[in-house]
Amino acid sequence: MLYQALDAMDETSSNPLLDFRFRLPFHRIDAAHVAPAVTTLIDAAREAVRTIGERGGHSYEDTLEALEDATERLDEVITVVGHLESVASTPSLREVYNRVKPEVSAFFSSIPLDDALWKALKRYSSTAEAKRLTGTKARFLKKTVDEFRRSGADLEPAQKKRLEAINRELAELTNRFAQNVLDATSDFELIVEDESMLKGLPASARDAARDLAEKKRVSGWRFTLQATSVIPVLTYLDDAALREKIFRAYHARAAEGERANPPLIVSILRLRAELAKILGFDNFADFILEDRMAKDGATAKAFVRDLAERTRPFFEQENAALNAFRRSIEGPNAPAIRPWDLLYYAEKQRMVRFDFDEEALRPYFPVHQVLRGLFEMARRLYGVEVREASGFPVWHPEVSVFEVVDIDGTVIGAFYADLYPREEKRGGAWMNAFIVGGPAGGGEAFRPHLGFIAANVTRPLQDKPALLTHDEVSTLFHEFGHLLHQLLSRVDVRALAGTNVAWDFVELPSQIMENWCWEREALDFFARHYETGEAIPSALFEKMTRARTYREANAMMRQLGFASVDLALHTEYDPLRDGDVTAYARKKMQAFSAVQYAEDYAFIASFSHLFASTVGYAAGYYSYKWAEVLDADAFGRFKKEGVFARDVGEAFRRAVLERGDSEPPMDLFVRFMGREPSLDALLERSGLEVSPS
Repeated sequence: MLYQALDAMDETSSNPLLDFRFRLPFHRIDAAHVAPAVTTLIDAAREAVRTIGERGGHSYEDTLEALEDATERLDEVITVVGHLESVASTPSLREVYNRVKPEVSAFFSSIPLDDALWKALKRYSSTAEAKRLTGTKARFLKKTVDEFRRSGADLEPAQKKRLEAINRELAELTNRFAQNVLDATSDFELIVEDESMLKGLPASARDAARDLAEKKRVSGWRFTLQATSVIPVLTYLDDAALREKIFRAYHARAAEGERANPPLIVSILRLRAELAKILGFDNFADFILEDRMAKDGATAKAFVRDLAERTRPFFEQENAALNAFRRSIEGPNAPAIRPWDLLYYAEKQRMVRFDFDEEALRPYFPVHQVLRGLFEMARRLYGVEVREASGFPVWHPEVSVFEVVDIDGTVIGAFYADLYPREEKRGGAWMNAFIVGGPAGGGEAFRPHLGFIAANVTRPLQDKPALLTHDEVSTLFHEFGHLLHQLLSRVDVRALAGTNVAWDFVELPSQIMENWCWEREALDFFARHYETGEAIPSALFEKMTRARTYREANAMMRQLGFASVDLALHTEYDPLRDGDVTAYARKKMQAFSAVQYAEDYAFIASFSHLFASTVGYAAGYYSYKWAEVLDADAFGRFKKEGVFARDVGEAFRRAVLERGDSEPPMDLFVRFMGREPSLDALLERSGLEVSPS
């Protein structure tokens, strides 16, 4: 009844994007609907903003609340359209999305530059009512005024006009970047017809490659640049020439040719730097980080530098040991390890050192049981039930829909899960919100949230369910953590709800979830052999936990390398002085690499976190490690009081998951832990707390 009631709130329209319902009409949405809907919604939002400027400034309702309402439907629709372009792309959808996205971006960028609206907002902020605001509403007023100023509300008309042009161009360039990566990934395939060339590759990877070939009606084994294809090849395949071919192709995606991204990167960096200068900041990192926990680029750089310095001795020891290992099996004249050799020899060393093969875990992680485990965790920790939902149209038959119900029976929200790779779907894993819930009229306390999680984990085969690696399990736990942050949100201001938090805090709810993938108590209720139903044997579990921190310093340095090059590009890089951006990025990352990069290594050309959206993780990639400090520390409380201690789960739900950005993130962390975070917890969990001998 709930969903019918929500859907009845919208009037029927021939355009499904204008007939926006809780059960989104994905089965009816066509590329032809996009432009008319976006034009209509921009016009309506622009008129609403104009009205606020003319009449607003007298009350919270006719100023801040009206401003939220003005853009809500447009925001939801462009999210849905962008989502479809990411998971079910077609030439016609891509063409129209490319056309409307800059228009939408330009409109949103124009809002803080509207003189009448800015005057109304300042007028209201000086009223007696505004000065009496407390809690979330007071924070929303302050953040809105601050954001208007940060976005150029006080600039001269010529500068405002230039900002609007920059934002439009950034939307166009970053969208092209993302689509170049998708196309470059989809275009590549490697067909192997001689099975003897696949020596070393696990049966699961061979079966998946055979399945990919059959789907394309070709003989042999088909390999792509999807992670589920690339990682097994680089980890297990004995044929070094094939490993090299896959490695070079993967790390040269969108690096040259008609889909070359490096020129786009230079333009994006130039525009971001110009935007920051116009707004009074020395660089883009200082602009972006002003309202995040780090506050400025220098602080973020110092964090990365400190963590790298503390990690480097372990890093160097690990790499010396791996090179020695190769010489021990191939002789003293064995060549230096090349980039496409790294995972291969690391896996062999791990097998020898720990007698542990990641593939041995696959049978214990059928995807339906992993999901069941996630849902059981949500019940035990946070008192919510996750169950399958019906009546929701989907964009692909593989997509599932679930609803989340609180302990008192209240429906909190629903979400879609799209877990497997497809050629029309971008790579990676992510979460987003279609509808942000909030206070509702008609006696209903809170409108439910609607979100989704996407991944690209191992597919089911004809005679087997999808059997996941432990890394893929961790990925699903991570994205489900983001989802819980959204669905459990109880903030009455949409702009401050859910995952709308500082980007160096947003990864805390996601990364903390990964810890349970290592806990026996958690694994025992979902990690069951798909054929026998047995739990992971004690001996295998012990090997897995002993190997947990294997080459952890390398994993740490890899992430810090990404963070370092991100900050360098957004604070220091000058194309006239520093030259080719690909070579510059490669040189910056070399200091964090265990091997010497080849001259064609161009990972930066497909670094979507930084360049596939107007901001994204630009100048903020350090957030992953920053939040890992928070999550390692916060999980320590669970470890101390019980990994499924209901009162600790409830405390985390109330202090963090429900609060969104309604309070400063450090205040939320301190409320849960009773103190500020410590770097030591992360180093201890990573096995890096004592200097190597």
